[in-house]
Amino acid sequence: MPRLVLASQSPARLATLKSAGVTPEVVVSGVDEDKVLADATERFGELDPADAVLVLAQAKAEEVASRLEESWADAEAPADGSPADVPADVIVVGCDSMLEIDGTIVGKPADAATARERWRAMRGTKGVLHTGHWVVDLRDDAAGGTGGTLGSTSSTTVWFADIDDDEIDAYVATDEPLHVAGAFTIDGLGGPYVERIEGDHHGVVGISLPLLRELLTDLNIPWRQLRNA
Repeated sequence: MPRLVLASQSPARLATLKSAGVTPEVVVSGVDEDKVLADATERFGELDPADAVLVLAQAKAEEVASRLEESWADAEAPADGSPADVPADVIVVGCDSMLEIDGTIVGKPADAATARERWRAMRGTKGVLHTGHWVVDLRDDAAGGTGGTLGSTSSTTVWFADIDDDEIDAYVATDEPLHVAGAFTIDGLGGPYVERIEGDHHGVVGISLPLLRELLTDLNIPWRQLRNA
């Protein structure tokens, strides 16, 4: 059975996978997001938000995959001469999310003042939450490995409630908006301030289960193989 490694420290992504019956191992990537985006912009020109999150998701997944392979290569073989016990069935998935409002990319707010300013700008309007997904197949041949590395972006339109300043201040005071892309959640304290969405709910939470299933299918991995026994 394939083992999923989630290259993200997001509790929401982990909880979403667990609710779908998949318990991944979490290995947080160490990529410098600003540098990754700067390098990509230098190579390809200005990135639109859907491409920016995909570039970051790829960087996270491939950095973790590279680190895992290095650790396996350094693994010592047992004294009896048998091969080192290294995983043969690992799949790595990386994700990144950004909110786009009027063509502008919005990530995590730097502080409470920024979160308040952002909510005052987006209340009563809409944005598009982009979540990039990237999958790296580290399985060996015996486990059906393809050596594949591929990804795609989930984009969902989000309509925000027209809340007053007191409500914004109270929400920002919970500290939740400071830790999430776009300064809101749909599955937490920010849920009452999201009036409706058009697209995949899971993509707004941080990982689109239907899109991940499609990517895994392209690697010949049926979703049912990931579910906990």
